[in-house]
Amino acid sequence: MKRYTDLFIDFDDTLYDTHGNADIALSEIFDYFRLGRYFESFESFQIPYWRENLELWAQYAAGAISRDYLIVERFRRPLSLGKDFEPTREFCLEVSDKFLDLCSSKPGVIPGAHELMQYLKAQGYRLHMCSNGFQEVQYKKLEASKLKDCFDTIVLSEHAGVNKPAQTFFDYALQVSHATKETTLMIGDNFSTDILGAAQAGIDALYFNPRYLAFDAHERVKFEVHSLLEIKEIL
Repeated sequence: MKRYTDLFIDFDDTLYDTHGNADIALSEIFDYFRLGRYFESFESFQIPYWRENLELWAQYAAGAISRDYLIVERFRRPLSLGKDFEPTREFCLEVSDKFLDLCSSKPGVIPGAHELMQYLKAQGYRLHMCSNGFQEVQYKKLEASKLKDCFDTIVLSEHAGVNKPAQTFFDYALQVSHATKETTLMIGDNFSTDILGAAQAGIDALYFNPRYLAFDAHERVKFEVHSLLEIKEIL
């Protein structure tokens, strides 16, 4: 089998349980800001939040919207559904600041994350985090999850000046990590940004697909796993 020396690894929902930690933080801000005054239940706020957040992050990854727009809109849109409530930009920013502070302090990781990273490190791979997340938030998450010391290089879209799946992001990651396309494998949970992005940049990709999502373009996927520890059987 082809020998890889460098691994580009996505962080959010690949190693760090971003969705689970964010759900806890959403519940906490729902109580902190007394949003029950405007919503019948937490779920009536939570469900539209995730719908809008998913759409906005996809637009952000495509370069269609700015970071500032995403930060405000992912709360303004669901909050606007509250009864007799018109959230201001200032209030949305206050909610966002509290949410990000709570989120980034949570230690939750995807099952097997620590064991896998320790294994990969012991095997001699050079490990490089490749993420579209915001710098100040990602470093807090790395500290909270105790994963920071696992990485040789941390590559963020803010460093690259462009988001995954842009080839420029992967070119930048190769440059700063001193890796080569031929001996690098990208590991991630997002088929569009991680897998297709890497493939289009000429880098092999391993699709972490815990929800067994259907996908096209099988030739773009070098490997597929449904749990992190399956990766130990491949690398």
